[in-house]
Amino acid sequence: MQSKMTSLHLSDQEAQHSCFQKWMELQQQDLLELIHGLHNSSSPSSSSTSSTNDFKLKQLIQKSIEHFQDYIDKRKKFARSDVTAYLAPIWCTSLESSMLWISGCRPSSFIRLIYAISGKELDSHLSNCLQGNMSWSLTSGKLELSTVQMNLVDELQRKTIRQENQLSNKLASLQEELADHPFAIIANEVENHGEISREAEKALDKHAKCLMNVVEEADKSRMETLKELVMNILSPLQAVEFLVASKKLHLCINAWGKTRDHQHGRNGETAERNTCSTLS
Repeated sequence: MQSKMTSLHLSDQEAQHSCFQKWMELQQQDLLELIHGLHNSSSPSSSSTSSTNDFKLKQLIQKSIEHFQDYIDKRKKFARSDVTAYLAPIWCTSLESSMLWISGCRPSSFIRLIYAISGKELDSHLSNCLQGNMSWSLTSGKLELSTVQMNLVDELQRKTIRQENQLSNKLASLQEELADHPFAIIANEVENHGEISREAEKALDKHAKCLMNVVEEADKSRMETLKELVMNILSPLQAVEFLVASKKLHLCINAWGKTRDHQHGRNGETAERNTCSTLS
């Protein structure tokens, strides 16, 4: 019986790791396609019209969104039976783990990335842009966000941060419950702390269900924020440049994390891990 349970556990773990490995491979593939699309749209030798270029770029954007949604859906199936594994994933590097917020990135990090790659800081520049007709470059200076776009980004950021704060408070309450009824009472009454009672199993299952609800809400916020940016606020060309920057950051953080783990003698652990989602 014990051998069967161990086999099942390993099978679940392998499936979770495989899911993340395929996701990271898609990240790399999407990045190459996005870069290729940018090159073609800006190539002087291209005979495509502006509308044709936009259509092709929108296809790439939609493909990236669909891959992200597919990843979320697959992860959700695994998390429903083992949600805590996604709040403290063993397939992450230590660097990635330190950046996780409810099993992924903060939705507002998408917006922070836009400001970062523009070379501008929100606090020192946003008020001027909103009050006048200033625009700011996104990456190399070829693209500029209008005042209308800046207003939309600012509005989205405020909305997203409110959602993050609400979800952070929900998670904090669930974490505090472990030191409260019924967990504290159950733990205080057990004679052998190495055993788990039916009462404890029932309480943990109920707690995991609440955690799962928070993870699903966080995933929903991540997807909604990303889609609002790349499909409604940014132009197709701007959106593709943003996705390129996002995926580069995602892949670099994973690679940097492996290097840092190796430097600190954690290379044995890291070699057994796959990868985890830190950005989209």
